[in-house]
Amino acid sequence: MDMDKQDKKKITKKTISIDISSELEKGTYANQVIIGHSQKEFILDFGLILPPGNKLKIVSRVITNPVDAKVLAMVLNENISRYEQMFGNIQVPRVKPVTPDHLH
Repeated sequence: MDMDKQDKKKITKKTISIDISSELEKGTYANQVIIGHSQKEFILDFGLILPPGNKLKIVSRVITNPVDAKVLAMVLNENISRYEQMFGNIQVPRVKPVTPDHLH
């Protein structure tokens, strides 16, 4: 049975070449994130809180558009589900999230 052109288009996969600098490849650890938004952008400030826990140092900022922010949330949720299927439920302690109002 021959596939028509429409079916072939559906199964064609695109490949993307990823280029990452050696500095970025090392990664940056963050244990907090502050998320803000305007009508056109989402701003994600990733930070690090170390003991005694009274100062948040921002280590990375990502600015993106609303569509890509929503896609990020969807993909992150999908990956968390896969992680939990492999390694078990992630227990999240009840802690108050860090917001700009808590920082001085």
